[in-house]
Amino acid sequence: MALPLDGVRILDLTRALAGPFCTMILADLGADVIKVEPAGEGDMIRAWQPFDRGIGVYFLSVNRNKRSLAINLRDADGLAVVREMASKADVLVENFKAGTAEAMGLGRDTLRAANPRLVYTSVTGFGTEGPYGDWPGFDQIAQGMSGLMSLTGTSETGPFRFGVPIGDLTAGMWAAIGTLAALTQQRRTGEGQVVEASLLGALVSLLCVQGQRQLSLRETPPPVGNDHPVICPYGLFRTADGPLNLAAATPDMWARLCGVLGLHDLTDAPEFRDNTARMKNRDALRARIEEKLVARGRLEWTRAFMEAGIPAGPIYNLAETFADPQVRHQRMVEEVEHPSLGTIPLLASGVRIEAQEGRTVRSAPPVLGEHSAAILAEFGIAPERRRRLLEAGVVADAQREAA
Repeated sequence: MALPLDGVRILDLTRALAGPFCTMILADLGADVIKVEPAGEGDMIRAWQPFDRGIGVYFLSVNRNKRSLAINLRDADGLAVVREMASKADVLVENFKAGTAEAMGLGRDTLRAANPRLVYTSVTGFGTEGPYGDWPGFDQIAQGMSGLMSLTGTSETGPFRFGVPIGDLTAGMWAAIGTLAALTQQRRTGEGQVVEASLLGALVSLLCVQGQRQLSLRETPPPVGNDHPVICPYGLFRTADGPLNLAAATPDMWARLCGVLGLHDLTDAPEFRDNTARMKNRDALRARIEEKLVARGRLEWTRAFMEAGIPAGPIYNLAETFADPQVRHQRMVEEVEHPSLGTIPLLASGVRIEAQEGRTVRSAPPVLGEHSAAILAEFGIAPERRRRLLEAGVVADAQREAA
């Protein structure tokens, strides 16, 4: 069964994380993503630790299902090749600093003049215009400026960053969504679109009820730690063998929670009678609940609460997550053959469609220049010209170098 984006050619000029995450999503859906990398060093993320037998794990995490073209973008012949490829591509994705693409002759106006069908997607730190439009973007900087970090941690700890680069990842997801919408219009009208996403904008758009609270009520939310900001009891609780998340979000769940824990006296206690009262007396309520929870383990409590219709679940470390039977059943890890590493496990896509036939990882993250010669041939670069580019070192081909 054909994948939704079969036949879509994407020229991926991105590096590091947000852009590659965007193009990986599109590759998972069937697009032919051609990762254009600087000949010699490749995407900077290849050099980021930790390493698996010399291969950067960061690179492995966001580059599955792509092909690699290694080409010197500082060379006039190399840039000319990329411009020719853009004239035949459906999508180009870039995350250069503002003005860089234009200086290289790869700006949106130049490329779309030659190819009106081109969807031109830009991922930046702060947007392409405005007072910060020319600032470089890094994930943690955007986390802080978006206000998201002010909502994490506690009043004692101060702001905390997310444990993963959430700004990069969400900017990549928004860029992929915008690109999919533009491709839909392209197929209907024959015209391309400019798509923009930024780390700052991506995170501000995730502020949800806390952002609306600020806008509507002019209330600046404090850091919420591990407690839900408006529902109680809903948060992290201690058990005999580790922390547990528990969410009694409705009056009925609250009554059932008291029943499971044997705290029947709390249902009519004025200080805990409704959610407003429980929010005011959260610390006292937590103490009463944890007096019961510490008698049993988190998985035993999870089953008891779930059977009573109360959402709950253990807080895992990553080793426990990947060992969990439901995670395994969801096939969130897939194996694939890597040219250098042999069989490797990779995270699977978070969305599955019927056409994927149960598998989202089709090919391993490529070695640098793994597909260079084949890609040039597919884009109509004549054999003699390909030979000159390879011999001059403008293009590097891993297959040729290995021979």
